[in-house]
This record gives sequence, C-alpha cells and structure tokens, in this order.
Amino acid sequence: MSSASTVADYMSRDLITLSPDMEINRAMNILLEKHISGAPVVDASGKLVGMLSKKDCLAAALAASYYRDWGKPVSEYMSTDVQTLESGMDIVAATSVFLDSSFRRFPVMENGRLVGQISRADALRAMSDNWG
Repeated sequence: MSSASTVADYMSRDLITLSPDMEINRAMNILLEKHISGAPVVDASGKLVGMLSKKDCLAAALAASYYRDWGKPVSEYMSTDVQTLESGMDIVAATSVFLDSSFRRFPVMENGRLVGQISRADALRAMSDNWG
C-alpha cells in the first residue's frame, strides 16, 4: 500500500451539517431523506460542536413518544465528545482507528476546521484501492 494515501484522499467533502439549535425532528428527517447514518453539528461560526447519529435520533423519538414533544433541539441529543481525524493522517492509521472504535464515521479536521467526514466504507475503499 502506498504510504502517500491520506484521509483527505478518501473523505467526503460534500457534507450535510446540522446546527445545535435545529429541532431534533427536522434533523432526523434530514438524516432519513439523505440516507446518512449521522452528521456533524456545527455552530454559527462553523465550529464543530457535536455529532448526531440515527441512534441519538432513536433516543429522541422514544422520548417524544413518551412525552409527546418533538420541540427539543439537536443540542439535547447530540454527542459532544467527538473524536476527529486529521486530513493528513495516513489512511492505514485511520483504518486502525476504525477497528478500535465503534464509530461508523469521523469528522475530518484541518487546521482546526471541519473539512470533511470519513466513513468505514471510505476506509474500506482505500484499502481495496491500495491492495496489491
């Protein structure tokens, strides 16, 4: 495998992001409509403040079915302890991070800014592209 392959070579740059003050039901519908399992949550200045997954939305849906209230914001359900990867990280090292984690995707940072997202499928594609 070429050691020149980095996270930036395989990450998605066309991101769907959510805001922390967006109503959870709207965010859930975006995930469902776009067929994605989660999305980064960014504040008004573009700073990464969390991640929202379909699992987080399940918790919101369960609470809504009990309390009959969908009005809570994304910030009430998102994960705030977000593990990120750097865009220049070697793709082999990034794949190892996936193996040691239950996360299906990681936000990708460059110079402290969110620049993309890499998924398990992206890492697998990288491994496949570089076999041989």
